[in-house]
Amino acid sequence: MHPSTTVAPPQQTREPTAPWRVEEENGGAKFFVKLGRIVLWGTVALAVATGVRSWFWPNQSAPPAPPKVTQGPTYPVDEAQAVAARFAYSYLTWDEAEPEGRAKALARDLPKGTDTTAGWNAKGKQDVVDAQPGAVAELGNKRARVHVDVLVSAPGQPAKGQKAASPAAHRWMGLEVPVLYASGRIVVTGEPGIVGVPTSGPSITDQNIANSDVQLSDQTKSTVDAFFEEYAKGEADSVTAPGAVVPPLPTGMVLDSVQSWAVDQGKGTDRTGTAVIVWQVSGAELEQTYRVELTRVTSAAAERWQVAEVHGGTS
Repeated sequence: MHPSTTVAPPQQTREPTAPWRVEEENGGAKFFVKLGRIVLWGTVALAVATGVRSWFWPNQSAPPAPPKVTQGPTYPVDEAQAVAARFAYSYLTWDEAEPEGRAKALARDLPKGTDTTAGWNAKGKQDVVDAQPGAVAELGNKRARVHVDVLVSAPGQPAKGQKAASPAAHRWMGLEVPVLYASGRIVVTGEPGIVGVPTSGPSITDQNIANSDVQLSDQTKSTVDAFFEEYAKGEADSVTAPGAVVPPLPTGMVLDSVQSWAVDQGKGTDRTGTAVIVWQVSGAELEQTYRVELTRVTSAAAERWQVAEVHGGTS
């Protein structure tokens, strides 16, 4: 080749290639990749919504609410009755020969500094035989009104044309006492008022009367007669069922008669009936009603009814 002639470099006919080759994924692999991505992002979204902490430390259920306890009355009813009864006793007792005694007695239940004459003009004489507290009406603000039934005894007034007084007369009267609960105790807050005492009880509906078992009533009449005869003597144990305990009657009661005996309808070895008894007491005849429980006692020799319990009054 001639030295002055320039030789051109040979042209490359192939493009340069990378040291690796990208191949398209087949259809199945692409599906699982997409599914994995969906599951991953779904898990992230759930964690955001519920909080990751709840996955490992789940919330415990809230404890049940404590049961509501209904409290009873907060007013000291028993103490109010006791104070009112004591005050009524002192208030309705007076003696013009010794006025200081009443004042001292009233001072125990009145606020300090209160006038202890309590409206009395220091004249006359009256004694209290009994004082029985009754209903307590709560008025709010720790105040209440207590009703007390009081039996008083006062010298009778001389009859017309006579100088000597008649024997002392006893009579019941009602006293309503205003009280206040203060500083941990009950005090009387003012003058009470005398009120009337009911002359009769309230009306009530007809009470259910049990039907009688005529056959058993006739069968056990002699048992009941014998029981009340021994009951009056204080020897009821001799005619009662084994294990029964019937305390003896007070001395001085004499059986006049068993007016009637009727066993209630029923079944079983324990039956109850009503006995009407007439007693002789302190020169008088007194009719009373008893509820008598019978039990059937069986022995090798015989079977019989005996008295197990006896209670005064109708049920």
